[in-house]
Amino acid sequence: MHRSIRKAAVAATVTAGLVFGLTACSEAEEAVKDKAVDQVDKVVNEEYEVTLEVTGKNVDSIVYTAGGGTAMEPKMETVEKPTLPWTKTVKLRGVMPASVLPSALDAGGDAEMTCKITHKGKAIAEKSGSGVAAGGGCVAVSPIAK
Repeated sequence: MHRSIRKAAVAATVTAGLVFGLTACSEAEEAVKDKAVDQVDKVVNEEYEVTLEVTGKNVDSIVYTAGGGTAMEPKMETVEKPTLPWTKTVKLRGVMPASVLPSALDAGGDAEMTCKITHKGKAIAEKSGSGVAAGGGCVAVSPIAK
């Protein structure tokens, strides 16, 4: 009889331990999920500021990330026949990449351009091009995503 009582007590203790353990794991899992969601929300909604620069000569247009839109479909704006040097400071959000894309079509081959993206005074992208059909541009990964 005492064995039956002991077996029942052990079984009850094991069952209680399993229930408690599973509940604790479930609560820990929820806490980790909540923290991860908070971190993603913070990154997605955090703003950062960059300065876009283009220097050179005979640049026909500049296309740049203007802020707004989404990381996959950012709002782009175009400046036709820009006065050089050209500078624009924009606020972007989350993992949205910064970009500035100058282009030129110069039959004389005299087009020259350099683009640069700076964040907090530090260049995060820079590129130069020249010639008859100069193009290219600078694209930088969001400093928040690093």
